[in-house]
Amino acid sequence: MSDDATADRRTGPMDIGQVMAALPHRYPMLLVDRVEEIILDRSITAVKAVTINEGFFQGHFPGRPIMPGVLIVEALAQAAGVLAVESLGLAGSGKLVYFMAIDGAKFRKPVEPGVLLKLEVEFVQKRATVCKFTGRATIDGQVAAEANFTAMIADPPKA
Repeated sequence: MSDDATADRRTGPMDIGQVMAALPHRYPMLLVDRVEEIILDRSITAVKAVTINEGFFQGHFPGRPIMPGVLIVEALAQAAGVLAVESLGLAGSGKLVYFMAIDGAKFRKPVEPGVLLKLEVEFVQKRATVCKFTGRATIDGQVAAEANFTAMIADPPKA
């Protein structure tokens, strides 16, 4: 793909309202605060502002607050969800992006309150109903966590 064609496929930034339009998650489970850039069908760069006000810091851990690794992976998955919704044209369709698998998760650096967690996710494989991604979360350019994961695009459960 030429640079001109790639440039045409870029979108963003997205503010919190636009993120909430793409994802069904809400407080306290919404873990993407903004999207810096999406290259449709390729990648997303998003941000989670980690603050001491997060409920999980009360118990993880008192005196040494650290963001749980599973929530870092969830933040990466939510960024992937935005990428999938935008790339597949699913905005407003009601379709949901469900985790199917997590592979090779590694945690390299503790994520503490007061940081901006940069979420970088790329498609590895993209199909209409199943997508594979690779992602990494960084703080000031240093890798805090990384994982490969698979998601399924499906209708929401019947009420």
